[in-house]
Amino acid sequence: MSENRKFFVYGLFVVVGIIYLIRLLFLQVLDNTYETASNSIKAIPDVPMRGQIYDRKGNLIVFNTLVYDLYVTPNKFKVKDTLSLCNLLKITKNDFDSLMRVAKIYSRAKPSLFMRQLSKEDFARIQDAMVDYPGFEYLKSSIRTYSAPTFAHALGYVSEISKKQLDNQDNLYYHQGDLVGQSGLEKYYEEQLRGRRGVRYVMQDVHGVAKGPWKDGELDTIASAGQNLYSSIDLKLQQYSDSLMAGKAGAVVAIEPSSGEILAMTSAPTYDPALFATREFSKNYSKLYRDPYKPLNNRALSGSYRPGSTFKTVQALVAMQEGAISPGSIFSHAGAPMKCHGHGGLTGVSSAIQWSCNPYFYHVFRRMLYANSEKNTFKASAIGLTKWHDYTEKFGFGHKLGIDLPSESSGKLPDVKYYDKIYGEKRWKFSNIYSLSIGEGELLINPLKLANLAAIIANRGWYIAPHLVKGVGKNNNPLAQYTEKHETGVEPHYFETVVNGMEMAVIRGTVSRGAIIPDVQMCGKTGTSQNKKGKDHSIFIAFAPKYNPKIAIAVLVENAGFGGFYAAPVASLIIEKYIKGHVDRKAYEHEWKNKNLMQNVIILKPQTPKPKEEKPTPPKSKPEATIVKQTTAAEKKING
Repeated sequence: MSENRKFFVYGLFVVVGIIYLIRLLFLQVLDNTYETASNSIKAIPDVPMRGQIYDRKGNLIVFNTLVYDLYVTPNKFKVKDTLSLCNLLKITKNDFDSLMRVAKIYSRAKPSLFMRQLSKEDFARIQDAMVDYPGFEYLKSSIRTYSAPTFAHALGYVSEISKKQLDNQDNLYYHQGDLVGQSGLEKYYEEQLRGRRGVRYVMQDVHGVAKGPWKDGELDTIASAGQNLYSSIDLKLQQYSDSLMAGKAGAVVAIEPSSGEILAMTSAPTYDPALFATREFSKNYSKLYRDPYKPLNNRALSGSYRPGSTFKTVQALVAMQEGAISPGSIFSHAGAPMKCHGHGGLTGVSSAIQWSCNPYFYHVFRRMLYANSEKNTFKASAIGLTKWHDYTEKFGFGHKLGIDLPSESSGKLPDVKYYDKIYGEKRWKFSNIYSLSIGEGELLINPLKLANLAAIIANRGWYIAPHLVKGVGKNNNPLAQYTEKHETGVEPHYFETVVNGMEMAVIRGTVSRGAIIPDVQMCGKTGTSQNKKGKDHSIFIAFAPKYNPKIAIAVLVENAGFGGFYAAPVASLIIEKYIKGHVDRKAYEHEWKNKNLMQNVIILKPQTPKPKEEKPTPPKSKPEATIVKQTTAAEKKING
């Protein structure tokens, strides 16, 4: 029995020994994990180039320039003369101490980003001298470079990934020090632009000296560059739009109606996107953030304004579709609490659009709200408002249109629940909400929605969600959602009535005579968005030509006054530039490029930027002071 036990114990030792030998063979010969994780093998990431961005004609807007990032491993760092190193790197002793302290906090044993974006010239200058400072190493990187100082808000920017973003990763793609899109197209298309990172393994001795590739590079992976974006922007038109909005605050959005492709998007005042592609990022960001005119705000996308009289086009279309009015309906001014603009007799919807008659649309909204009910009861008004809301929502109001940019505002489209909350259930009536009839009150939009409204009217009842990228990886390859038509539910023949009125508004209506484009049929609608403080905002929506339209546009100029006098000229010049390829009205063009309206703009109290800000969108704040320019007698004659 004891012999059997002895053989059993011997056998157990033999089996365990065989298992250990097999495991050792697997670790040293078959499996690479142990060797890769050891100190003798170093993994060097291969960061891919980000995809480039082109305009609709193939012109390069954003590309990459090679730079070098300097990394330090604190445990390996040895230096006798810190001051000479600081002089070599052109930094102060305080900066050096701060950077080294951050590196030690991150890890004493792992390399940490010490200095970013050394140019090829700087790298060549210090490369030989850095061998005297153990612990430093370089990695190739790139910075975003811009062909022109334009389109900053939509392009967005990239910056070093934050700790919060690192911690919230789903697939652990990013490492400390990586660049990531923080706003605009750079953020929305981050996965497509960033590419696929690679890695190469090198052997090194106990002193960290490289001894060549590990396993002859069998496990190395090559980085794949990011996909290029082919934008819908016409770069020359974009720059022209920017030039017309110089000295003004507001926004321009121009769309190709048939495709939903955005041709130009300006938010004014603007800034040079290259300011965020340097080592002075924080300094430049802070300066722009504190600017009282808020150049970091993308007014085209996240601004919040009342649509004013441009909304009368929607009122007319919805009321005609519901049968509340016909194209020939006529209303007197009697009983309306708002004034008109001193026009002649109206002959129906078209002439009411032409002259932007406030009393007319007061009665239209009242008729729509009560749905031709004999009794003006709350029940009737609630039913009418619900129908009105549902139709208006299909025009893109009250929700996001889905543009391929972050930070799009939804706006506000009030409904029965909203007024029940404000006034109490069943305690509101038409006299509380009639200002909606002329695009005022609680109705809020952004300029993107106004341009989309112009595109809907140009298309006679439908739209494709506005978007900035028409191709990902290759041209004419948009995301699937930017090929889908959205219908308003209003019959096309009702749009003709509104279109005729918009054409007459330009020819002989509320639009300034100078805004008429020779040889181009432009259809437009003026608007004046009311403000509690400062002058009203000037708005104009338009499209051209009248048939087979090529461009739809919205222009908003803050605190400028009437839509026909300020926004319309800017829009007409942009339309002429796009359709003709040039502008014949040179004197008019010169006048509007040099017109400065910033003295009217409401000034907001300067703010101090929050630490670790990840996107350039300052928190909203209430106006603190205003500078108001007096309205001239001539301007008072016409109110869009």
